[in-house]
Amino acid sequence: MKNENKKHSALHEKDVISATEIISSNAVAAIQIFRKKQPTSEELIEGILNGNISALSRAITLVESTNASHLAKANEVINACLPHANKSVRIGITGVPGVGKSSFIEAFGKHLTGLGKKVAVLAVDPSSTISHGSILGDKTRMEELVKDPNAYIRPSASGETLGGVARKTRETITLCEAAGFDTILIETVGVGQSETAVHSMVDFFLLLKISGAGDELQGIKRGIMEMADAIVINKADGDNIKKAEMAKAEFNRALHLFPAKKSGWTPKTSTCSALTHKGIPEVWNTIVEFLKLTKENNYFFEKRKEQNQYWMLETINEQLKTNFYNHSDIQKLLESTKKAVQNDEISPFAAAQELLEMYFKK
Repeated sequence: MKNENKKHSALHEKDVISATEIISSNAVAAIQIFRKKQPTSEELIEGILNGNISALSRAITLVESTNASHLAKANEVINACLPHANKSVRIGITGVPGVGKSSFIEAFGKHLTGLGKKVAVLAVDPSSTISHGSILGDKTRMEELVKDPNAYIRPSASGETLGGVARKTRETITLCEAAGFDTILIETVGVGQSETAVHSMVDFFLLLKISGAGDELQGIKRGIMEMADAIVINKADGDNIKKAEMAKAEFNRALHLFPAKKSGWTPKTSTCSALTHKGIPEVWNTIVEFLKLTKENNYFFEKRKEQNQYWMLETINEQLKTNFYNHSDIQKLLESTKKAVQNDEISPFAAAQELLEMYFKK
């Protein structure tokens, strides 16, 4: 009798395991089907306005897509989100690799969510030239912030865009704002030219530095110093505190040599430690002070208008370029024209002129 009970029990257990496996496999299949199903633009818009992170991520992927058929849908989503955008503070953060941008952003982001802010981090990763995927993996480098329910981190591979700024960062800002994020942090790869593009889409531009490295070694050009609204010396902890204070004094002196800014703001320098969080609240206080001044003198709103105009013209340039290279007749002729140019059969300028004339005649 006991053996029969054991047998029945074992069979029952086996049935339960099989049933669990079936349910589990069905659940995985259901998730896979759901992910493959493309949501409509109305579903994406509704999800974004309700603060749904999944809808936001899918909309950003759509916006970043190079597939021409996705463009109309992406534009529909962006236009619907536009009336709900423009209510955030946009902060650009730059500095050469090794300056501690990710650590700083994590500490700064945690401070902001602690103040009740909703923070979106748009981290522009340099792309691998082989796989074209992002190679730094910011989500893995911001372990605490990625778990914060009031933070959203979106690493984007920069692809072949000038200086490493992700092609659609400007539109991504609009989507994040519509989803309820009131503070947008945009991290650049810190390679030089990308800073100009980021400066044209943010309200406040923060330059991160470290002590003990000469300006030449850090590769920061005079132009980037001129763009900065604040310079923060990171890694001011342990034995570095004294060096950081000396670097702060040096940069303070250097900033006085630059012409006055249109904003009426005098750039500030400070020190901080992403490790101990010392100096992080002061960085936010500086930004608040800047926003107060520039909103009072109307510079904040005028700059936003100029930025919108700039990005309209940039989008026209980009769209013309995309349409040109995707044109079937141009694609057929381009390879033979390239060879002719290489063999000095035609000048690069004459070849370009011929291709453009052909394109505009079509």
